[in-house]
Amino acid sequence: MSRDLEDSLYPVPIDSIRRKEYPLLNSQYLQPYHRNKADEPSSETTYLDHAGCPPYPQSLMKAYHQFMKHNLLGNPHSQSPSSLLSTQCIESARHRMLRFFRADPEHFDLIFVANATAAIKLVAEGLSGRASDNGFWYGYHADAHTSLVGLRKLASAGSRCFTADIQVDEWLERGADIPGHERNDGGSSSVGVFAYPAQSNLNGRRLPLHWPGRLRRSVSKARQEMYSLLDAAAYVSSAQLDLSDSANAPDFVALSFYKIFGFPNLGALIVRKEAGHILLNRSYFGGGTVDMVINGTAGEWHATKQSALHEALEDGTPAFHSIAALDHALNVHTKIYGSMSNVSQHAGCLTYALYRQMASLTHGNGVPVCEIYKGDGADYESPRTQGPTIAFNIRDSHHKWIGKSDFERLAMINGIQLRTGGVCNPGGIANYLGLSAVEMRQNFAEGLRCGNEFDVMNNKPTGVIRVSLGASSNPKDVDHFMKFIELFVEKERMRNGKALPVNRPKYPRMLSWKKESRADCHHAPRAALQKLQGPNENTKAYLVQASTLNVQCPVVECWTAFPLQEQLWKHFESHKLPSPSRWKLSCF
Repeated sequence: MSRDLEDSLYPVPIDSIRRKEYPLLNSQYLQPYHRNKADEPSSETTYLDHAGCPPYPQSLMKAYHQFMKHNLLGNPHSQSPSSLLSTQCIESARHRMLRFFRADPEHFDLIFVANATAAIKLVAEGLSGRASDNGFWYGYHADAHTSLVGLRKLASAGSRCFTADIQVDEWLERGADIPGHERNDGGSSSVGVFAYPAQSNLNGRRLPLHWPGRLRRSVSKARQEMYSLLDAAAYVSSAQLDLSDSANAPDFVALSFYKIFGFPNLGALIVRKEAGHILLNRSYFGGGTVDMVINGTAGEWHATKQSALHEALEDGTPAFHSIAALDHALNVHTKIYGSMSNVSQHAGCLTYALYRQMASLTHGNGVPVCEIYKGDGADYESPRTQGPTIAFNIRDSHHKWIGKSDFERLAMINGIQLRTGGVCNPGGIANYLGLSAVEMRQNFAEGLRCGNEFDVMNNKPTGVIRVSLGASSNPKDVDHFMKFIELFVEKERMRNGKALPVNRPKYPRMLSWKKESRADCHHAPRAALQKLQGPNENTKAYLVQASTLNVQCPVVECWTAFPLQEQLWKHFESHKLPSPSRWKLSCF
């Protein structure tokens, strides 16, 4: 893979794309910590949460606005002109998105749903209705998103979590047997589903895409039904999902379109038609999916629509306004980026550059700054095994963990948006952080909850810091984040050719509060820090720019010097970097 980004992979250089399509990234409009935006200097936003949702381009919003301005869309469950226009938009989007994923409409159907989680639930409903009295069996990979893990609660025939790829390979070699079920005995067939993510949403590791085909061949002669469910939500944001080989493609693919385009908030379940009958066994039916219903007063009966699979499964009124936006989203995405292959190469090159620098960053005494959680077999130079995501934590020079919540707060002050926590991947968190089930239950009993600030418990981090790049990322994003990470480096001093201990002053520099005057930095005793709650109504705080250039104030010391978190976060404002627009790129 070429690492030279001077020759743009896109039809237009990325910096030109950023200026035209993503003006919100050129300022800190979205920073919640600004008390008075009018008083804050303008600076750029470094957006590193593409795995959560990429920014939406301005051309898409303008095109969609113009379409909605000049067209009247009605409820598609009617025959009025506005309703027929909605129906036309829906079917156009359905066929275009199938082609986008290289899925032949002869072999696949696409069902619009709210998001990838709703797609997973739809599969669960179908399996629950198809299964015999013993229910269905469920196998899933440990790297699964929480929404995949949750399906196990409906698997009354049992479930299994595969903790490593080799366990999946061995299971497939044995014929993908369902534990506790005899095969080839002439009895009723058993039903099961194997689910896994195409890409881990925690660290971007990409899992083998050949498993569905192997699964289908493994069970072809067995008296059981085993289906495959692929969670492609994280994968499709920066890679081409290719379903052209229908014989080896997953039976069900769950995804969200906003992960690709940024807008609209919409998902889909792509169904291999040979497996579609499973979904028709669900118990629930909604408006628009039936041709006739007789209610309980005259005997319960209903007739499900038969003309197309999606007609029997899209409950209620489709989100036709959002679906209409897909045509514009695809048009704009193709015009800006050319292809998903271009996006994959672009994001991969940037992520490789970032990973390489983070992995080599050390404190003055040689202790690595970043603990990076890279999956087995993953290679940041190979888009087949790794997506543009890095999960990590920060250590100080004494191997102690820096809290993810404080890290994120300081990142926000520096215009960096990323994600921290468990990132809805319980298996990955347990595996990479070395947390046993007992430890996780103990942490919960002691107060750990999703999204709270219990960052380190029993000397282990409870979550990760995740940065993810995407189509609209540029080299400046990488450079800015690396300059930010370098704030955590503790330098080693030399005297007479000998290394001295890492410089760790007793007290950090901090802001002092002076009425209508510029704040200056000084060393304050802990007693004074304890009294500092913030400025009163007659005082004004000023940012002390680039104070971290003074070795007397290493960022890692701030965590131990301030007894209250609000004091620490106030002090963080002294660690604000200059605007990225003033820098000369150094990492490429």
